[in-house]
Amino acid sequence: MDRILLKNITLDGKYTDIFIEEGRISSVYPHSASRCKELSESYSGTKVIDCSGKVAMPGFVNMHTHAAMSLLRGIGEDMSLQKWLDHIWRVEAHLDESFVYWGTKIAALEMIKTGTTTFNDMYWFPLPAREAAAEMGLGNALSFTFLDNFDEKAFHEQTQDCMATHEAAKSWGRRSQFVIAIHSVYTVSEPAIIWATEYARKNGLRIHVHVSETEKEVLDCQKAHGGLSPVEYLDRLGVLGPDVTAAHTLWLSDRDVEILGKRHVNCVHNVNSNLKLASGLGFRYDDLKSAGANVCLGTDGCASSNNLDMLETMKTAAISQKAWTNDPSTLPLQDLLDMATVNGAKALGMKTGRIEEGFDADILIIDPDSTFFLSPAPFIANFVYSAHSDCITAMVAGGRLVMMDRRAPEEEEILTGGKNELRLLTEYSNN
Repeated sequence: MDRILLKNITLDGKYTDIFIEEGRISSVYPHSASRCKELSESYSGTKVIDCSGKVAMPGFVNMHTHAAMSLLRGIGEDMSLQKWLDHIWRVEAHLDESFVYWGTKIAALEMIKTGTTTFNDMYWFPLPAREAAAEMGLGNALSFTFLDNFDEKAFHEQTQDCMATHEAAKSWGRRSQFVIAIHSVYTVSEPAIIWATEYARKNGLRIHVHVSETEKEVLDCQKAHGGLSPVEYLDRLGVLGPDVTAAHTLWLSDRDVEILGKRHVNCVHNVNSNLKLASGLGFRYDDLKSAGANVCLGTDGCASSNNLDMLETMKTAAISQKAWTNDPSTLPLQDLLDMATVNGAKALGMKTGRIEEGFDADILIIDPDSTFFLSPAPFIANFVYSAHSDCITAMVAGGRLVMMDRRAPEEEEILTGGKNELRLLTEYSNN
């Protein structure tokens, strides 16, 4: 890991020096040229970055995505969720570990360019996905995903694969987590849901599940389970708790909101995917927060939201929330920033999302020298509502400089690897 000194960077409106070592923020103090010199001389090999005129922000935590879908971007346009899933699953039948490795590398490169330093992934082949994420320097939570389609043989095979993958994952470093994913109530059998939940709790693992993404999902669940919604059904099975990340949570009754709050579930708003697939608009942010749920943000995968840009997600989440509630005061800027940073960190139990001593060094370096910041408005207002993610000129992730001057290491190699996988996928799909 790099020892880095971010010199004379603006933090909370003040000129600041940030010293980073062993992957964490070692000290944050008012800018002092003499102290900078003393530190750089005392610690040989320190990378000193003059950040005069730049602004520091905590890195984003993308709480729900399918990273390797970066190579499936745009292949299922203008479809409802069920038609989209049917199409995607036919393509995914051809995927292998190499595809997921390079797809995750492409996703990580895009996340670096757009400000994400940690991501919570639900996809296939978590071992090569973790290898790719670690090589790129991003914090990650990678899941083994249960999706047995109510087939008993598939369920038993997946339990064996899950245990073997978990064993291999025990060697992962501190910025990587192994997670148990239950795809959804409409694709996973009750025995598999129960087994996955019990295995996760027995081994201290977090759980990741799609919940109430569409009205159809809710109606089908009520029909299959005696009037219970997906939230009520999962609660009856003992799934829900503060160790659970529930993606979407869009079609919720008052009772659902009460349960999610009481169980302190981490609810992820995936606004761009929800809008694009016409899954729904009415995410109940205020109600969920008031009930006690921890509300986070995610991009979903590139096959449904088309990019991994959390800054875009923040803006869309805010303006859509204000529109459907007819309340311009809802989802204020600080809440929005918390959803994209500290709330995700809390959900994953990671010490990130803040620029403070002792926290992981996950820091965005932003250049405000553009038309988007030329106003007396607060920086965060212009950052979220006016700017684009290309104002992020450099990034430190886990104490490692992963981007400088909008360039990440080995970009050309990563793009070539992704292109090669696409050629192979096209060949497989045509056979």
